[in-house]
Amino acid sequence: MNKYNKVTPEIISRLETIVGKQFVKSDMESLTNYGHDETEKLVYLPEVVVKPINSKEVSLILKLANDEFVVVTPRGAGTGLSGGALPIYGGIVISMERFNNIIEIDERNLQATVEPGVINEAFQMAVAEKGLFYPPDPASKGSCFLGGNVSENAGGPKCVKYGTTRDYILDLEVVLPTGEIINTGARTLKNSTGYNLTQLMVGSEGTLGIVTKIVVKLLPLPKYNLLMLVPFRNLDEACSAVSETFRAGFIPSAMELMERDALVWVTTYVKSNVVTIDDDIQAHLLIEVDGNDTDVLMKDMEAIAELMTKYNIADILFAESEAQKQELWKLRRKINEAVTSNAISKEEDTVVPRAELPALVRGIKNIGLEYKFKSVCYGHAGDGNLHIRIIKGDLTDEQWNGEYMKKAITELFTLCKQLGGTISGEHGIGLIQQEYMSIVFSEKALNIQKEIKKVFDPLLILNPGKMFGN
Repeated sequence: MNKYNKVTPEIISRLETIVGKQFVKSDMESLTNYGHDETEKLVYLPEVVVKPINSKEVSLILKLANDEFVVVTPRGAGTGLSGGALPIYGGIVISMERFNNIIEIDERNLQATVEPGVINEAFQMAVAEKGLFYPPDPASKGSCFLGGNVSENAGGPKCVKYGTTRDYILDLEVVLPTGEIINTGARTLKNSTGYNLTQLMVGSEGTLGIVTKIVVKLLPLPKYNLLMLVPFRNLDEACSAVSETFRAGFIPSAMELMERDALVWVTTYVKSNVVTIDDDIQAHLLIEVDGNDTDVLMKDMEAIAELMTKYNIADILFAESEAQKQELWKLRRKINEAVTSNAISKEEDTVVPRAELPALVRGIKNIGLEYKFKSVCYGHAGDGNLHIRIIKGDLTDEQWNGEYMKKAITELFTLCKQLGGTISGEHGIGLIQQEYMSIVFSEKALNIQKEIKKVFDPLLILNPGKMFGN
């Protein structure tokens, strides 16, 4: 039951005063556009959409919402896969799309200050022009916002070598749910001053505050990279080869698993002929190394390729040009779209210690046999983070949407926990995974997190119903 007050014409008028009439939308087309993200087919209409341009305007909106006890849902680009930006109680959606400025690229200190509405790839390209590198690169990097990346602690292929979003955030400007504006950190690489509010905010999914400015650290841009695609005749062996690569002393800049159906579907989806998929191939590993010395990279790539030959593989494809590299990466990044367009499905964002990948994949397939569904595995094998697309197939709507599938997912997440993993590596908990949090957290640990939420948001108006429910 929605306990929050409705958005009245008077509240809309006051919002128009804060941000300007043209940046307040309540027509049905706008409400529908901002009522969904990339999470399955879920749609929840807000009552009004507001588009502020600075932290003062965000502050005034949140103070108004507190005064009127109206729920607020912050929103980035709407590329989320866990329902974190869905306005499930209606109310106000605050869209951060106008916060789209790269404020400063500090080449002296290898830092940058950006607003949360900057697109990830646009930022990567801007710093690359100066010989700098921002590694977090989710599959949606061409459209997702940096603010959303912070909220979800986004990852991507490069994270196996370079770390996730949280490893690059030095300081945040945050508007609290009560309207106050704070900074959480400092522009230093070391900081042992007080509780780490910056890291608390990263991955908090818009439940503790709204990020309005981000200070990130940067790295020098690696000059070269090499890429190869390794076809395996056995899925279990493809998973086993991941851990063995690292145990042999190599740290690829990316190591991505693509199960057969994922690559077949995406090849058709993007109309690519860069890869020939033989009938007996079950999976591929996409492996990249990067650095500044081509001789060293070539030796590493050759040694990794030699390591792969102990498994039952077909001919390795070595990317011979930048265009071929881009084509191979396009296949990997478009898998989610391809699978979604090919079949009704649900995606689970599992993560385990990388040596446990074979056990995870075997378990997934066994659960699929038990519950009569097909699954397609792909993702960031190098850091143990696999995306599992569960295909509806012949399951009934009742099975798909009811307790039958929830029981199957519970078994999947319980397996992850037993293997030393958890239920989300980078997509977050949001709306759709919150009921499984007790699998990985004790009641006490969950209650501590709920109490933290109340400290920041006493009235529980900011993105309620996410992560833990209310």
